[in-house]
Amino acid sequence: MPKHNWLMCWLYTGTFGSFIGFSAGLPLLAKQQFPEVDVLQFVFLGPLVGALSRAGTGWVSDKWGGARVTFWVFVLMMLGVLGVMYFIAAASWWGFLGAFIFMFFMTGVGNASTFQMIPNIMRQEVPRLMPELAPDAALRQAEKESAAIVGFTSAIAAYGAFFIPKSFGSAIAATGSPMAALWGFFIFYASCAALTWFIYTRRSGLLHDIERGRTPAPATTSQTLKGAAA
Repeated sequence: MPKHNWLMCWLYTGTFGSFIGFSAGLPLLAKQQFPEVDVLQFVFLGPLVGALSRAGTGWVSDKWGGARVTFWVFVLMMLGVLGVMYFIAAASWWGFLGAFIFMFFMTGVGNASTFQMIPNIMRQEVPRLMPELAPDAALRQAEKESAAIVGFTSAIAAYGAFFIPKSFGSAIAATGSPMAALWGFFIFYASCAALTWFIYTRRSGLLHDIERGRTPAPATTSQTLKGAAA
């Protein structure tokens, strides 16, 4: 289970870490790139869209599976990064803002999908690692492990509020442009997509059959996770 704990830290840093990091870094980046624009009138839209998408898109993961949705979230965030770089080069404020709002929207979808993955992972791993447990006891243990992982991943991902603004600042100080930081984010999202596919969604992945209805995960309440997420 420690393996999946750290894997989910990596993936949740890509979603929630990006949300909180872009929220902190976008105003400064926008002001540096578009000094003629009163950016504070607009940059609040990104976090707003991200928060609304987190609340409103959980059903997508419930229908299609958290790992599958997470994979496509990271693919689309890679495209969002390319869009930001294109519009910076084109000196297009509205394109730049739109690309960031798109990425904020995807972070909200990803926040929901990664949370949806955790209990399904634990329902598979606890019986495998603790075969001596009765089914009811294994289910309770899976709930406990899921709640602990949700809390731990959230704490780790919060460092995005430091790393993303720091990356923008360091890239601009070194090169006069944020492009190096954006390429770094692109590579990071690519690694997240690759890990999600390889570990969870490919044909032999841990969640492949569950998310396609072939091996349904045991039913359980979501109260433990709700409490941890709150």
